[in-house]
Amino acid sequence: MRRRVQRSVIITDAEPSQDDQLRSRQIKYLIMMSIRALCLILAAVLVSLRVPLLPLWLILCVTAMILLPWLAVMLANDRPPKEQYRLSNKLHLRARAEEAPPNAIAPAREPTVIDAEE
Repeated sequence: MRRRVQRSVIITDAEPSQDDQLRSRQIKYLIMMSIRALCLILAAVLVSLRVPLLPLWLILCVTAMILLPWLAVMLANDRPPKEQYRLSNKLHLRARAEEAPPNAIAPAREPTVIDAEE
């Protein structure tokens, strides 16, 4: 019977719990929907004040009110990427692969000849 060597789990490498992930997604959703509500209020205020370039401001507000719910739902339903698929990890692993391993043979250079007779 062989015993498997279990690697210890480092707490800093652990992913956030499902509850923590859900809570952060809920907060992001709430913030984005609050921004949408602010865009609606801003559009109403701008119309009542008749500011210069009103059509441009209204287009910006309406576009934000249309896109924000879609983005909020997409972010709320998405979970964070796994560690192996994160861009920072890929770059870090690529940089590590480019470095020579510590036991690699150094590039060949001309041998040094020590000659006692001259």
